[in-house]
Amino acid sequence: MSDVVAVENLVKKHQALRDEIGKIIVGQEKVIEQILLSIYTGGHSLLIGVPGLAKTLMVNTIAQTLGLDFKRIQFTPDLMPSDILGSEVLDQNRNFKFIKGPVFGNIILADEINRTPPKTQAALLEAMQERAVTIAGQQYKLDMPYFVLATQNPIEQEGTYPLPEAQLDRFMFAIELKYPSIAEEIKVVKSTTTDDTIKINTLFNADEIIAVQHLVRRIPVPDNVVDYAVRLVNSTRPRINDASDFINNYVDWGAGPRASQNLVLGAKANAAINGKFSPDIEDVKAVSMGILRHRVLKNYKAEAEGISEEDIISKLL
Repeated sequence: MSDVVAVENLVKKHQALRDEIGKIIVGQEKVIEQILLSIYTGGHSLLIGVPGLAKTLMVNTIAQTLGLDFKRIQFTPDLMPSDILGSEVLDQNRNFKFIKGPVFGNIILADEINRTPPKTQAALLEAMQERAVTIAGQQYKLDMPYFVLATQNPIEQEGTYPLPEAQLDRFMFAIELKYPSIAEEIKVVKSTTTDDTIKINTLFNADEIIAVQHLVRRIPVPDNVVDYAVRLVNSTRPRINDASDFINNYVDWGAGPRASQNLVLGAKANAAINGKFSPDIEDVKAVSMGILRHRVLKNYKAEAEGISEEDIISKLL
């Protein structure tokens, strides 16, 4: 099958996937699209929102429609790294045997990831980057495809620990969930206060998702689009020769090279689901907020003046 036909098929499958997820999740179209884009590119996503916005239900529903092995880890203040990765135990013959933890799956829901201390948060780093975990000097490969979809409460809330910048950078998208509109909330209440059950159909399998990831990487990108993505990321960095006064005044740290890679990959996937065979600058702009939001660290002056990361990125765009 040619890549042109594969892109056309992806457009149809993507729309069917959106319709299937929409049976359970009301609204949140932009959020769902960004999660699916990260899956099509092999990235991870961080969902940020107050409790009760169906973050967990959304990830669970997406896992069902994709036909992937789904594991949920509830992060708590007393969770240990071995509770996530697994541990070695002595069997009946007094030999050490490795018991796999919940990190071994295709889609890992890291629920309320910032409720646990940084030591345990960091246990996911190798899994997210290398798709492997190391226990007692032995490396264990994870099954592919592999995604971490983490949920996070706003860091201003009681009992939360900010994620380390190194871990934040491993997430392709940081996606903010807003409260639903009144019409959407009415629909949610009506659909969740009855005895009806909704059946979700599986539309993908693991091999098909891996094929989509390879397809996205094969999509050609014009040089001007790569140039725009790199210059956009470069413009977030203060204290370099061509940094603007606005960035120097309000930003402590800008985005790194991984942001440029993710912008190009995200633009490829965004073009593909819209039936285009090559991305343009508009595709880069379409994915830039979710990719840059958590990689631009504002300073105290921006905090004092009420300037958000979204304000900074919007000005750069």
